[in-house]
Amino acid sequence: MARTRSYSHLLSSGSIGPMALRNRVVLPAMDMNVCVDGVVEQEDIDHYAARAAGGTGLIITGAAAIAYPVGATSTKEPGLSEDRFIPGLATLADAIHEQGGKLCVQSTHHGKVARIDTLNDRPLLVPSKPDYTYDMSALADSTPEELGKMAAVTGGKHGSTHTATADDIAWLIQAWTAAAVRCQKAGVDAIEIHCAHGYILGAFLNRIDNLRNDEYGGSLANRARLACEVIAAVKAAVGDTMAVLVRVAGAEFGQERALTNDEACAASVLFEEAGADAIHVTGWGRNPFSNFTDGPLPNKVAAYLDLAGEIKKHVEIPVIAVGRMLPDVAEEAIAAGRIDFAAMGRQLLADPDLVNKLAARTPEQVRPCINCYVCVQENFWDDTPLCAVNPALGNETILPLQPADAGKRVVVVGAGPSGLETARLLTLRGHRVTVVDKSDRLGGTLWFSTLTTPDNERLLDWLTAEMKRLNVDIRLNTTATAQSIRELSPDHVVVATGAVRPRPDIPGGDLPHVHTGDTLRNLLLGNAEASDGSRTLRVMGKLGKLSGVTKSPAAIRRLTRSFLPMGHDVVVIGGSLVGLELAEWLAERGRSVTLLEAGVPLGLPMAMPRRWTAVRRAAELGVQVHRKATVDRITLDAVEFSVKGEARTAPATLVVYAADTTSGAPLAQELAQTGIPVEVVGDAGQVDYIEGAMHSAWKFATAY
Repeated sequence: MARTRSYSHLLSSGSIGPMALRNRVVLPAMDMNVCVDGVVEQEDIDHYAARAAGGTGLIITGAAAIAYPVGATSTKEPGLSEDRFIPGLATLADAIHEQGGKLCVQSTHHGKVARIDTLNDRPLLVPSKPDYTYDMSALADSTPEELGKMAAVTGGKHGSTHTATADDIAWLIQAWTAAAVRCQKAGVDAIEIHCAHGYILGAFLNRIDNLRNDEYGGSLANRARLACEVIAAVKAAVGDTMAVLVRVAGAEFGQERALTNDEACAASVLFEEAGADAIHVTGWGRNPFSNFTDGPLPNKVAAYLDLAGEIKKHVEIPVIAVGRMLPDVAEEAIAAGRIDFAAMGRQLLADPDLVNKLAARTPEQVRPCINCYVCVQENFWDDTPLCAVNPALGNETILPLQPADAGKRVVVVGAGPSGLETARLLTLRGHRVTVVDKSDRLGGTLWFSTLTTPDNERLLDWLTAEMKRLNVDIRLNTTATAQSIRELSPDHVVVATGAVRPRPDIPGGDLPHVHTGDTLRNLLLGNAEASDGSRTLRVMGKLGKLSGVTKSPAAIRRLTRSFLPMGHDVVVIGGSLVGLELAEWLAERGRSVTLLEAGVPLGLPMAMPRRWTAVRRAAELGVQVHRKATVDRITLDAVEFSVKGEARTAPATLVVYAADTTSGAPLAQELAQTGIPVEVVGDAGQVDYIEGAMHSAWKFATAY
């Protein structure tokens, strides 16, 4: 997203049925969970209006329950079952229209995942009684607090099921039609009928959930029958006053007999014949505790583009692709005729002004989504999404930033994400900012994290571009002391020096082949001398620095896949976010990795869906994981540890200590004693990685 481009195809006008759109960017349904008893509230309106004001062509609401509260998965989702919901929808439609956008309401009955039915002791409506169970082992990597919050949504109850009868099917069609008419009365431009993600119509469509032997089961035509009847009834009721979209999984993942792309193509043809004006192609990982990052929120860029492109070959109506459709990818796909519209969910959560920035030919100014899953994690316990990089999500009223009453001179110590974001915000508000960092590059630990987590490089690139655009005074290779800071005569100092990563207080912890994240980073980048035997690694860092390779995270990632001069056996002590990511990175590069964690859950505080995938991925790569492990001693060639009193040994030519990371800002204490006002942000104040860095920066900078 660093290239200036016209995005002429993505930004061109288009139409879906009777609905004309100013561009081909769609905000897909992203549940905000701020409605009160099904009624759209101001927080929802502010959220969606901000995306419309940012230029988005079509806004699709979060999932709305056609028979609310029956069939709902949250009491905080929009309801469509009573006329009392119409005024809120009408106010939302007016707000979207005022900003030049169009509004679509996503409609559904959540079927087997209708948590509110379980809460209220109603059986879950299903096409057939499930004949399978889910692997729930990933929940071992959730904390008791997280498990408690998930269970609280259903009051700790376990759901029962009710197989849909003919009367239930007739009721579903009637309820959907009535819901569409209410949307029509509210002035909504389109309705999306959800036929994916295991909700009732999607469950009827696939062979795993639908084991019926009547006219609604068996063949694909029979399994698609209910969705087609809903589409036809809705289309007949709203005529040409609204567009009718259908959301379908281009494929399902994770179980045998899951919906295939061939079946999705054939079903889409039937949906078009029934009256659909567009097909919105998603994907679904059938076990949310195992493969949520396969779908519905994939970790792969353009995850469903090929699936959508195949469906487009079979239908005449427009096709919308979702699944990390970044602007460059979307532009190329639309230009090639593979799809007609691109839905960008998490990207529009991160930056509601995305479209306007593309139209202004400043794509480098788009704040990127880093694919961290912090937003969607909140939906697991029915809370409002957060965004690690956009603290204004859910609190749109704090924007636009207000100019400061008086410009001040501020020195920011530390060029990591919290320091750079603080500098960016303060500069935008009219303060004069100087950033000081002892390193030779911007990014701090964010830079190093891009090696194991490439999506973080987008954030690093954006922050770097913003520093250049705003002409922030950056002073690298500069060690900050109380004296040197006083010489700059600041009105305020912000300390953003990051976390403290101690060496292990373990027998053998001072051996030369034992590293913390900091010392390993310095070796790889050639920023420090090593006193250990890792001479080859040290030489590689020095040569890389001289050649410029270590200035490029992508180059290091490529180089280390074929050339990583360190021993074969690596032990990582500490299985939190950093330790787990590092173990996976080393295993990908052919190392035999043992991961030792003192507790049970791995990957904390990584967001749950990403965490579950990371743990599974580490196992697939052969990482040997030991939970509840106590490290007893490190020797020259091994790590001795115990699990439940049983002594064990893991060979180790390299040991990385990734535990006991703490906050600390001794410079702040020293400065405070001199009377200079000081603020501590990021991991120096509280270890919470990128989310904590960005949010703490906003908390200070928007108020100073």
